[in-house]
Amino acid sequence: MGREVSESCVESLLAEIVSSYCNGFYANKPELAARRIEAIGFQVGHQLSERYTMDRPRFTDHLEAIKFICKDFWSELFKKQIDNLKTNHRGTFVLQDNRFRWLAHMSVDPSVETSGSIQDPSAMAENKAAQATGMHLYFPCGIIRGALSNLGIPCAVSADISSLPACSFVVRIKA
Repeated sequence: MGREVSESCVESLLAEIVSSYCNGFYANKPELAARRIEAIGFQVGHQLSERYTMDRPRFTDHLEAIKFICKDFWSELFKKQIDNLKTNHRGTFVLQDNRFRWLAHMSVDPSVETSGSIQDPSAMAENKAAQATGMHLYFPCGIIRGALSNLGIPCAVSADISSLPACSFVVRIKA
């Protein structure tokens, strides 16, 4: 029972953060709202990574750190591992979650959903629900980026929605 309450609190908090930044603080500046939401996620990911790796030796390479994010870190956050990990072995990783918990209760117009990359805000501006869904993904992108930053891996993280609640996170390691 306690876990259900805490999960619903996190989902409600995320919804309020997105609402406050998108409809209040930066209503006319969605790019700035997205950066602020991602920055909050970065702080959370950085601190959680610190907590979860406290008793572990440092990771020796990028792949080992990404596997930690996919297995242990994701399990702590979402009570399941990432469903699929792909890499091109040149610094790009795709983490696929087929049932991303924070998107499980959302719905969008199917005609807009297929173009749901959050890297292109203009593509999602047509539909407020799709835009809000995209805004919700900046927070977990920040969490991933913050966790990897704490592990000594500078990167950029973006997200794509193929079909709700599935979500892919693309991690590009900076040289």
